Amino acid sequence: MASSPTISESSSVPAPGASAIPTWQVKLLYDGECPLCVKEVNFLRAKDAGRGLVEFVDIAAADYDPAQHGGVDFETAMGRIHAVLADGSVIKNVEVFRRIYEVLGMGWVYAITRVPVVGAIADWLYGIWAAWRLRLTGRPDLAELVRQRQERLACNEGDRCQV
Repeated sequence: MASSPTISESSSVPAPGASAIPTWQVKLLYDGECPLCVKEVNFLRAKDAGRGLVEFVDIAAADYDPAQHGGVDFETAMGRIHAVLADGSVIKNVEVFRRIYEVLGMGWVYAITRVPVVGAIADWLYGIWAAWRLRLTGRPDLAELVRQRQERLACNEGDRCQV
C-alpha cells in the first residue's frame, strides 16, 4: 500500500523565540493508506493552495504521535475522522468536514449540516461510511490494522524482527 508523503510539521513547531500559536486553523488527521481519503486530502491541499490554513497529518505514518495531535490515538483516528483546532480542541465526524471547508472558503458545501436534524442525519450517514470504509477499500478490519501497526512499531524499536 502506497502512502502519501508525510507532511512537514513545521507550521506547528515554532522556531526559537517565535510564538507558539500555530499558523494552521485546522489539523486534519487522515488515513494515508486509504485511497479515497488521499483523494479528498489532495483536493483539500489544492484548495489550501499553500496558505497553510489546514495541516494534514497522516495517522498511518510510523511517526504519528497522538500527543502532538490532540491525544487522538491511531485506533480512534482510524475509526472516525478527527481534526484538531488551533485552540487544541478535538472535533470529529461531519464537523471536521464542515470546519475544513469553511476555512478553505467552501463552507457552503456543508452549511446545510448546521441544521440540527440534517446534521444528525449527516453524522449517521458518515457513521455508516466509517464502519464500511476499510472493507470498501479492500483493507483488513480495524482490529487487524491496529495489531499490524503495533507489530511494525515493536520491530522498529528493537531491531530484532525479521521480515
